[in-house]
Amino acid sequence: MRVTLVSRIFSPEAAAASFRLLALTRALVAGGDRVEVLTTTIPPALRSESGPDAPGMRVRRAPVLRDRSGYLRGYLQYMSFDVPAFFRVLFTARGDVVVVEPPPTTGLLVRVACDLRRLPYVYYAADIWSDATAATDAPRPVVVAVRWIEARALRGARRVLAVNDGVRDRVLMLAPRADVVVVPNGIDTEIFTPAGDVDVDAPWGVYAGTTSEWQGADIFIRAMPAVLVVHPDARIAFLGQGSAWGALERLASDLAPGAVEFHGSVPPAEAARWLRSARAGLVSLMPGQGYDFALPTKIFASSATGTPVVFAGLGPSRSVIAAGSLGTAVDYDIDSVANALIDAFGRARDTRDREIRAQWVADNASSSARAREAAAVVRSGAGSERA
Repeated sequence: MRVTLVSRIFSPEAAAASFRLLALTRALVAGGDRVEVLTTTIPPALRSESGPDAPGMRVRRAPVLRDRSGYLRGYLQYMSFDVPAFFRVLFTARGDVVVVEPPPTTGLLVRVACDLRRLPYVYYAADIWSDATAATDAPRPVVVAVRWIEARALRGARRVLAVNDGVRDRVLMLAPRADVVVVPNGIDTEIFTPAGDVDVDAPWGVYAGTTSEWQGADIFIRAMPAVLVVHPDARIAFLGQGSAWGALERLASDLAPGAVEFHGSVPPAEAARWLRSARAGLVSLMPGQGYDFALPTKIFASSATGTPVVFAGLGPSRSVIAAGSLGTAVDYDIDSVANALIDAFGRARDTRDREIRAQWVADNASSSARAREAAAVVRSGAGSERA
């Protein structure tokens, strides 16, 4: 079978979508399928990490508009990928099925191209963009437009892959007849592992990944003044990019100068080293932003290296952290987060606990196992009628 994968983000960019889609591609290739990935050029900071295509996989990249940090965000930037992607799908060699990743503008244009070519497509619903838009101060016409676009992208798909039950429920609100299969996100447990280089053992916390407004990562910076009273040498580091990046830098300069570091996107192996060296992996979801149902991959990335998580927020993340003894989940408020960081930074590294934590992730959240499930859904989408 020939699969065309369309995504604005792909390896080596360190993000949940990159990990998920690379794992899916490998699972498809391992099953004898051929995959052509239509994606974007690699940000300059990561170009040295680009390797040759694996047998059975061809990655075709096209330039897009990015901001100064190398991040692809905003309607104009999305369209710089979406419009060419429409023509790339329209004129690329015919395959058996297309897989498309959000944003929904990409999904809608891929739907049109697939309709013109009578090709089935599978929509990978990692989240619900219209809910996130509604939770911001976006004008109502924008929210209505995004919801309309997202619903059309979902309704045209032969199959919809949802990353958790909450996303599935929201998909069915937008597209009641959609054929939705839940395949949770996983993490590459060959890269994110307790074995490997470790930097100096010190009271560090690491937030690795995208920083959008709805994630509310500023809660960790706001907690640092109280943490520094107890642990004067405490530090936290942000690795990645995102729409909240600039605001976080300004907040850190005001509240905790010298105690917060910011690094751009780094390769997965480097992110794993940072997490492996930390006393806590930092994860947050600001309540009431339409994402309480989310289960951030950051939880698994940190836990797979053996490092306990400090999670601030609501939703299924709490039960997962409790089930695997992966760390601490607290309410999204400054005092609770500060106390959790003080406790985490005061604990010595326990090798046995780290191994147990990492083994739980390997048994329950391996990206390779999850990708095989997703690959089966993609294959089934090539041979069925639209819902």
